[in-house]
Amino acid sequence: MNQYVHKNNYEATQLEDEWIILNTVDYTVTRLNETGGFCWTLLSEAQSVESLSDAIQQKFCPDSDTVKADVEAFLANLMECGLIHHDIR
Repeated sequence: MNQYVHKNNYEATQLEDEWIILNTVDYTVTRLNETGGFCWTLLSEAQSVESLSDAIQQKFCPDSDTVKADVEAFLANLMECGLIHHDIR
């Protein structure tokens, strides 16, 4: 099972319902909504698609059928931006 964790060389700041992720090495800024910021905080420890999906459903949308697909797309975007990596244990 793939597990993901965010890289440590980023600064994250919450401004109301939005999160700003600053990459001070590559000088990039990534904005996340409230749900994305929630996932970002969880990604300080290794998480699977399933564990993130479960946490989102418990906090935000218990009846949603698209959470797993949304989490997979979100993680793919974070991987593309270089913000997370696979946690190999």
